[in-house]
Formats: sequence, structure tokens, C-alpha cells
Amino acid sequence: MSSSEFNQLAFCGWTCKADQGNTRRGAEAGQTAFCCGCAHAIIAVAQPAESTTLLSIIQAAGWPIWPLLLCSVLALSIVIERFVSLRAAHIAPPELFASILARARAKSITGEEIAAWEAGSLLGMVLSSPLRHLKAYPRCTDDELKEAMQNAGQQAAMRLDQYLSALGTIASVAPLLGLLGTVMGMIEIFGAQSGVGTVANPTQLAQGISMALYNTAFGLAVAIPTLIFWRYFRNRVDAYVLSWEIQGTQLIAQLKTLRR
Repeated sequence: MSSSEFNQLAFCGWTCKADQGNTRRGAEAGQTAFCCGCAHAIIAVAQPAESTTLLSIIQAAGWPIWPLLLCSVLALSIVIERFVSLRAAHIAPPELFASILARARAKSITGEEIAAWEAGSLLGMVLSSPLRHLKAYPRCTDDELKEAMQNAGQQAAMRLDQYLSALGTIASVAPLLGLLGTVMGMIEIFGAQSGVGTVANPTQLAQGISMALYNTAFGLAVAIPTLIFWRYFRNRVDAYVLSWEIQGTQLIAQLKTLRR
């Protein structure tokens, strides 16, 4: 055999081995296509462009984020309203109890003063209720005075609790809405793999991952501060009600002493 014929046979053998290697590599590439698509989608989500804006985040999160946006606007409105309405000057002025107690001891309370106290603050409405009842029914019993104050206290407590139930509902519902967005994103991810052996669409995978992650994060971002504010306002209302009970008890005891 000549050297040229030997070289031709060697070249043919090398070509056959290369073809077999390419065939194996093609099969392996087909098996890992979906994993590569997932990796590219995750990288696309984990490394967003610097020009990402709130609008682009909302668009990437899909329709499940709109109920969360509505909840966030409602929660913010309630928090602002409660901060304004639950001010101490509006609910329980510091010098009001001492002023009412001094006027009760002087036994010179007029109907105009009672009306001014009722209109001025919720504490004034609660403390002036037994005084109004005593002025209308001079022969009433001590139990009737307590009942009049309790009724006024319940009405005032209902006004303090206004919108707090809605705030607590938002704090409970927001994580569930975020979970709904997560489920919809997972459905989008699995929908990207249309069939066995097909290459997943990285764009659709990235869209599903974005929807799942953004909705989960936004649901928690709405729920956590809302729950904190709800607990804060709840404790503040309880403190107001407790102070009313203490001051009301002192006023009833003072009226009982003055009537003897």
C-alpha cells in the first residue's frame, strides 16, 4: 500500500469518528435545550436593564398585579386618613378631662358647654354623656349614668374602628393575590414547553418567571407595611378606649359624690 492510499484511509476513519461524535453531541444538545432556555430566561430576569421603570415592571408582572395596585392605593388612603383622624388633639385633648371635672365640681355646667364638648372631640362626647343625661333627668340613678356613658363610649369606639377592618382585610388578601400571580406565572412557564423534545421559548419563560416573582414580591410589599400600620392603629384605639374607661369611672364617682 502506498503512502497516499494510507493517508486517504486514515482521513476516512477520522471523518467517521467525527460524524459519530457530532451525532452524540446533537442528541445531548437536544436533551439540554430546555435547561439552556430556562437558564437564559433566569439570567434575563435576574439581570434587568438599567432602564427598567415601574411601568415596565407592571407590564412584566401581568394582569394579576392590578388588584395589588388597587389594594396598595386603598391601604395608603386609609393609613393617611387614620393618621389624621386619630390625632390626640382630635380624639382626646389633654386638658379636657380636668376642665369637665372642674366644671362638674362647680355645679355650673350649661347646655352650651355640653354641646361644645360633644362637638369638640370623641372624649368630650363620652364624658359629657352622663352630664347631659343628669341635666335632662335629675333624679336618675347612678346605673343610668353609667349606661349613658357606655352607650356613648360604644359609639365613639365604632368611629375609632372606622376603616381598620378594611385595612386588616387588605393585609390578609394581598399575599393571596401575590400567590395568585405566582401560580399564573408558573402556568406561563410550563406553557413555554409546548411538547416533548421541543426547545423552550426563552422569551416566554422569562415572562412567566417575571410574572411569578414580581407578583410575589409586590404582594408581600403591600401586606407587610399594611399589617404593621393595622397593628399600630389597633393598639392606639385600644389605648384611647382604656383611657376613656378610666376617666369615665372617675367622672361617675365624682358625680356620685356631688349628688349626695
